[in-house]
Amino acid sequence: MAFRRLVLGLAALAIPLGAAAADRWQLPVAVKKLDNGLTVVVSEDASSPTVGISVVYHVGMRLEPKGRTGFAHLFEHLMFQGTPTAPKGTFDRVIEGGGGMNNGSTRTDYTNYIETAPVSALEPILWLEADRMKTLDFSPANLKNQQDVVKEEIRVNVQNKPYGLFFWTDLNRLAFSKWENAHDGYGSFADLEGAKLEDVRAFHRDFYGPNNAVIGIVGDVKAEQAFALVEKYFGAIPARPVPPRPDVDEPLNTREKRESQVDPLAQVPAVAIGWKMPERGSKDQAPMAVLSQLLVGDSASRLYQGLVKGREQLLNIDGGVNWPLGDAWDYAGPAPLVLFGLYKPGMAVDAVLAAIDEEIARIVKDGVDAATLKRVKTKMLSDYNQGLEAFISRADTLAKAQLLWGDAQTINRIPEWIDAVQAKDIQRVAAHYLTTVNRVVIDRTPAPAGTAAGETP
Repeated sequence: MAFRRLVLGLAALAIPLGAAAADRWQLPVAVKKLDNGLTVVVSEDASSPTVGISVVYHVGMRLEPKGRTGFAHLFEHLMFQGTPTAPKGTFDRVIEGGGGMNNGSTRTDYTNYIETAPVSALEPILWLEADRMKTLDFSPANLKNQQDVVKEEIRVNVQNKPYGLFFWTDLNRLAFSKWENAHDGYGSFADLEGAKLEDVRAFHRDFYGPNNAVIGIVGDVKAEQAFALVEKYFGAIPARPVPPRPDVDEPLNTREKRESQVDPLAQVPAVAIGWKMPERGSKDQAPMAVLSQLLVGDSASRLYQGLVKGREQLLNIDGGVNWPLGDAWDYAGPAPLVLFGLYKPGMAVDAVLAAIDEEIARIVKDGVDAATLKRVKTKMLSDYNQGLEAFISRADTLAKAQLLWGDAQTINRIPEWIDAVQAKDIQRVAAHYLTTVNRVVIDRTPAPAGTAAGETP
């Protein structure tokens, strides 16, 4: 069923190539699928004697086991703890010791491991990635150590930080109905501490096989050479059964949901607003991406100019589709458009919401003039191309496009989709998705004066 939706989605977004395509950056893309199901995407670029690599696994927070919130992120940490043949620290010594860098991240629908280094390091890096795809050092010490590391990360980023990422974790809980979409991807301490070694082994076995992964390689390497190296190191790793994916689809909400919170660490009130967005691959996705840029994309956006500079109700505003963990193109299940802003003390949150509603209603009624639409799309295309400049980012985007869209060439089509958006499309999606009944709101206010952090106000 998922494959059928993808095909329909690509058809809906397909547009004829216009004259503007002639001067557009078309990235070379070569794809090969190994017998074990591992897909390899290569884009040659000899402008620098370096290489960017991304290994993306089709598992993220949406697929972590129930009762194990935060497990996908915990597992990402464990992937850096070494294997029986490459002990902890080997990754960093090989890559960073040669002038490169490496990192990883866990998102809703995928987990990625990225590296960049001189092209001479390509072969050792592929060896290391293949090694940890085969097995890990499944030791109680590693698990305990990383459970503590993740808990400390939660203390720093959530519990002991003003606003504590509520515009992500709490907003998803309010916006979505199904557990897979609504639970806190950072996880609870109880769930993290409850993770056992058998959970770690099962997660690696079920989701970290070659047939559930894509490797992106960009840089000064020929495609056939890269395919041969990947075959050399990954080709003998057997495919593994992958559990059936749950149905995570959700319709738009039909009644507004609101929640008030008190933040003992905050100095000024904040509001987070979310609307459920179009399905990935639908005809509404690109218009919504452009509308998001128009509303909140930068300091020239409607909401920044209207509410921060004009009415002076907000102190700042940020957000976007799939924000803050992704963008308008890298989600596979339900995703929100998020707005997050600090507003002036003494201001009623309803006044802020009314002002936002006015800006949206103005777009629905009057549309957007041609000059503004051109500026917005030009800024989007500039940002998009700039984001592909670094080999490591380009490799990661290619691998994610192959994994989530089933076609790495999507990376070359997104600019066409942005270009094709018209004012009437903006009006249509604003009227359909940015409604009060599809909206969730969290109003987070400072604790009353004299209430110490950690005390119940």
